[in-house]
Amino acid sequence: MVIHGSCHPRFAPVREAFERNLRDHNEIGAAVAVALDGELVVDLWAGWQDHARTLPWTQDTIVNVWSVGKAVTAVCLLRLVERGLVELDAPVARYWPEFAQAGKSAISVRTLMSHQAGLQAVARPLPPGYNLTNWEGMCAALAAQQPWWPPGSHFGYHTNTFGFLLGEIVRRVDGRSIDRFLQEELSQPLGIDFHFGFGPELDGRTAEWIPYQRAEGEPNDRPWLERDPATLQGIELARLLAYRNPPPHPEGGTNTRLWRASVYPSTSGHGNARAIATIFGGISAAGEWHGHHILGEATRDEAIQIHADGEDAVLGRPNRFGLGFQLTNPGIRPLGPGQRSFGHYGNGAILGFGDPDGRIGFGYVCNRAGRSWRDPRNIALVDALYASV
Repeated sequence: MVIHGSCHPRFAPVREAFERNLRDHNEIGAAVAVALDGELVVDLWAGWQDHARTLPWTQDTIVNVWSVGKAVTAVCLLRLVERGLVELDAPVARYWPEFAQAGKSAISVRTLMSHQAGLQAVARPLPPGYNLTNWEGMCAALAAQQPWWPPGSHFGYHTNTFGFLLGEIVRRVDGRSIDRFLQEELSQPLGIDFHFGFGPELDGRTAEWIPYQRAEGEPNDRPWLERDPATLQGIELARLLAYRNPPPHPEGGTNTRLWRASVYPSTSGHGNARAIATIFGGISAAGEWHGHHILGEATRDEAIQIHADGEDAVLGRPNRFGLGFQLTNPGIRPLGPGQRSFGHYGNGAILGFGDPDGRIGFGYVCNRAGRSWRDPRNIALVDALYASV
């Protein structure tokens, strides 16, 4: 398979690892990018946009990057924190008064951003597609929802609600929707492809998402998803509903026009490796990219402090969060050897992170889903990156 793009000779191990992924790990289409000191030193892509292998993956191909969108949403909100328009320790209800319902008046922005608010699911059934077509309705449902645990007593991955919760604060404070804020504040100034919802004009360069298929006999790493909700209560029920209500994707799948148009920042964001490396690389270097400010060092350093650590009540395994960012977790889920690395994994092996001590940004995207926790493809690329620096 032909590899396209550029790679500084110093980072030849990354290109070699990318080539091995294509050859040995059934990669269909993928891209990897690395930023160092505010410059792209790796920008590679190869393969096919579609399962049938008829449409080449090109320089401007984008793909669903799933939960990487949570970190990008956090960057948007942190920009307002940096401007003094949002205070981390202020109650969310200061900016979103309806949020004070159901015992949530004291929940702070900091608690919300670190997955400690207990709002990872909505209890009442939602109509099909509600989370994809009705932003205000979804935010009203979350504002009315009672926390699933006393806020701050546990933390648990807000799988499909996080983008609404943070995005609504952005909308209430700034006046712009999160998709417009992203475009005007980050994507357009930085010259990158990252979108929360887009029109049919981009469909021709959007890669088909190919869901993960468990091998015969392979255990399900989320067995609770197969349980009957009528038999569950408390945190166990919240864990199940975190993946069911709101649902992670529409019944028709994630290659539909509805999904691509949806402003669902926790889950349906689309972009490419270059965009991800640019955002995290800029934040990790001087806080800017070619003169365009992204996030200052003081705000970044506050956001990458450990705010939640230990057993994740939703995932049922160890996890670690800052403010909107997953943090490196040595021996469990490392983001390279950097002690302050931060970023986010996306479904099916997608990964973006920054390393402020190394002044590094990394992005990897693909269209064939693999293991979301840690996948051989992203492990190989990250190892090759740090073998090069």
